[in-house]
Amino acid sequence: MEAALVDGALVPGDVDVDAGRIAAVGLGGGGRGIAAPGFVDLHIHGFAGVDFAAADTAAYRRAGEALLATGVTAFRPTFITAPEEELVASLAEVPATAGARVLGCHLEGPFLSPQRLGMHPAAARRDPDTELLERLLAAGPVTHVTLAPELVGALDLIELLVARGVVVACGHTDATAAEAHAAFDRGATLVTHLFNAMRPFAHRDPGIVGAAIARKDVIVELIVDGTHLAPEAVTLAWHAAAGRVALVTDALAAAGAGDGAWRLGAVEVEVRDGVARRADGVLAGSVLTMPEAVRNLIAAGATFEAALDAASRVPARAARRSDLGSLAPGSVADVVVVDDSLQIQRVLVAGEEPAALR
Repeated sequence: MEAALVDGALVPGDVDVDAGRIAAVGLGGGGRGIAAPGFVDLHIHGFAGVDFAAADTAAYRRAGEALLATGVTAFRPTFITAPEEELVASLAEVPATAGARVLGCHLEGPFLSPQRLGMHPAAARRDPDTELLERLLAAGPVTHVTLAPELVGALDLIELLVARGVVVACGHTDATAAEAHAAFDRGATLVTHLFNAMRPFAHRDPGIVGAAIARKDVIVELIVDGTHLAPEAVTLAWHAAAGRVALVTDALAAAGAGDGAWRLGAVEVEVRDGVARRADGVLAGSVLTMPEAVRNLIAAGATFEAALDAASRVPARAARRSDLGSLAPGSVADVVVVDDSLQIQRVLVAGEEPAALR
């Protein structure tokens, strides 16, 4: 390799891997390409024709292998709001691995604001309910939950989740700044797709957007697909929260598969010209890939190194996986090698090239 991205900086030279971990960086060799930590996608509903809400082990494997080809070496399958029995069935199928690493799963709901549901089905939305949450946690490897912190009882759910080691994100929310700060003070550390499906920022009513950007202990997701956010919103968020931006795709099954009629859980979605919408025109996820997100963030003003960091080290930190997202010696050797235009040249998982990519 020409260089490796280590803790946000490019280190000239090659990378040595031993027993599945990074042994050394900065070695001579004069190869080509930039080695970066494997991409980590914390918010993805499906890929390559697979909807995770209805996936079995074989389907997860197909999607995971397709994600590897885009440089994603770890992902967190995400389930939208659905009736309890459907969520329990989805949770039961989450595997420990699917070629790419599976980092548990992300429940995006059902404890969301009725005013900010976006494409989530209103009939399945629920007010905070400790007993329901306990049943969902028991049903599968829940490692990440998005909820609306202003709902009565939401702060109690945050405390329960934090005590269980689950990442708490605020999203699909009408929270004021004060309500957002209360959630962050209780242990919420992430904001789901900043700007989308939340109270808009205003100069005397900054809402959760202003609260999240103002705090140094909160990471914000961005969907940088050219549709969910105007370029100015991306640039603003990047300048205000650089180092705390985690790129996510919010991809559905159509990603990597093409336009047409698709499903996101129980929701029927039409993808036309690369944009996913419900029948009433509401945006319904994306067909974004992580390399495209990185390129788009660079176009918005991020450096090459910082944009790669936003796809790897920052989401790994948000997931509390200190073993991932780094090429520092001792780290797990999940590696993506890219050229100057972010084309994927090679992918390693635990130091090995996946069989699906050979």
